[in-house]
Amino acid sequence: MKTIDNKPFKEKQSIELAVGSFIITTILFVLYIISNENPNVLVIAWPFALFAIIVNLIMFIHLADRFIHLPQQRKEIGIKILLLLSNIPITSFYYLIVMKL
Repeated sequence: MKTIDNKPFKEKQSIELAVGSFIITTILFVLYIISNENPNVLVIAWPFALFAIIVNLIMFIHLADRFIHLPQQRKEIGIKILLLLSNIPITSFYYLIVMKL
């Protein structure tokens, strides 16, 4: 007989990663705007953005794997995936503003 494990999904790193990426990206964006479009800020921002994309992609793959293998916790995992993916339109918006300036 197979037992069903109803314990909540206790993975906090994805939320910390999503919130941390959002905060650091926002700080770099505001710093760029405040510094009168200083290109030195972009020297820091682009490598961070590349690193954040890679790390967020790894976390997304991890959460997608957990989503498939833990059907009882799909609601919690789905919320974490949406939170992680919510950084994409925000970062795209920042990118469009920077490129238009």
